[in-house]
Amino acid sequence: MALHFELVTPAKLVRSEDVHMVVVPGAEGEFGVLEGHAPFMSTIRDGAVQVYKTEGAAPETIEVRGGFAEVGEEGLTVLAEHVEG
Repeated sequence: MALHFELVTPAKLVRSEDVHMVVVPGAEGEFGVLEGHAPFMSTIRDGAVQVYKTEGAAPETIEVRGGFAEVGEEGLTVLAEHVEG
C-alpha cells in the first residue's frame, strides 16, 4: 500500500508520486501522513517536507514556504506558496 503525494505551487505541479510516508511542517507542529490517514487540513509553516519513498529509507527533504496541506481519500496534497530548488 502507498500514499499518493502531490506537491503543488501556484505555478506548477512539482511532484506527484506514491510514497510510504510524508512528514509536513504544520503550523501547530509537524505531522506524519501514511496511507489511510483520516481526512485532515492544516496550514503549513516554512520548513522541510520529508518524503519517505519506502519504509525505513532516509527521507528526501523539500523546503517549502507557506501554504496548506490536505489529506483526503486521494492522498496528501501540499499546496505550497513557494518550493525551494
